[in-house]
Amino acid sequence: MSTLNFCTLFDKNYLARGLTLYASLAEQARQFHLYIFAFDQDCYDALQSLQLAHVTVISLTDFEDEALLQVKPTRSVAEYCWTSTPSTILYCIEQYQLDHCTYLDADMVFYHDPRVLIDAMGSDDVLISRHDYTPLYDQSAYSGIYCVQFMCFKNTQNGMAVLRWWREQCLIWCYARHEDGKFGDQKYLDDWTTRFEGVSVMQHPGGGVAPWNMQRYQLEARAANWWVRKDEQAVWYPLVFFHFHGLAFHTDGAVTLTGPLYYMPASFRSGLYLPYLQELVTRAAQLRQQGFTYDSNGARRAAAGHWQRYRQFIREHLSAFLRDPQAILNPQNLQFRGHNHLVRLSNAHQKTVNSRHG
Repeated sequence: MSTLNFCTLFDKNYLARGLTLYASLAEQARQFHLYIFAFDQDCYDALQSLQLAHVTVISLTDFEDEALLQVKPTRSVAEYCWTSTPSTILYCIEQYQLDHCTYLDADMVFYHDPRVLIDAMGSDDVLISRHDYTPLYDQSAYSGIYCVQFMCFKNTQNGMAVLRWWREQCLIWCYARHEDGKFGDQKYLDDWTTRFEGVSVMQHPGGGVAPWNMQRYQLEARAANWWVRKDEQAVWYPLVFFHFHGLAFHTDGAVTLTGPLYYMPASFRSGLYLPYLQELVTRAAQLRQQGFTYDSNGARRAAAGHWQRYRQFIREHLSAFLRDPQAILNPQNLQFRGHNHLVRLSNAHQKTVNSRHG
């Protein structure tokens, strides 16, 4: 694979995130092309005006087929995005005659060339990645063993068969609820390693780092790059990407970095989260300067109050401790401070992007 082909989807509420994802690929990937599915007209107009190198912008008008349009009224906005995920990959491969395409969630950042993950597929046709939960946070039974965040499909008979099967299942059922062993587009992946041939599971410790497993990692800056060591192992690996799932902007100038269930090590907060937040704030300001008046970070409501956040922390951890009673022996799991991820933008502005290196 000389050029790495990626696709992602988002609307105007994730525009700053999508642009940050693109910027990280432009910085880290040697040869790549990103196909962006703009899920509303504002997003499409902004992306077209930016004329980004190595990017093809695809509108809903061009993308949506009869099957998608038929189920669209039955799905929420989020559910329709999940429903559409396999269709975006299929569209790219068929429309542009690609030999492969990798789907990316828009709220990710690359800190190393993703080629190392794709090359590791070898002769396999499909690549998926585990949630790899910290045991206390294991939600595999509900959300799935694997995460729809970084998925590569090759344009082979087997790869396309897997992709078309997934698309068909999502068209039939894809909702934000747990039902008959299904949840969204994600639980369908649980049995792929036995249902299909040629499905590879990502093994690189630097791929798939996220809020639900960052507690298992040490993070260290080395030579202008981030490195991670997992579960006290001796070997350090380059951090390939981090998935900033759950980050939410609020209308009162606050930002929730992630949900209160997850303990956040201080190194991740200062090294990754605050620089990422600064990137999003900066890109939103640049878009406003260019005449795009909507909030490209998607703030919809004010942040929850202190006691409301504390009650949510208690509620979430009671459920977690029922799954893993031994976790109560770890004092960090009982500290609200390590789970209170609310940041005021006035403070975030004092952090520069360069702070990620120290």
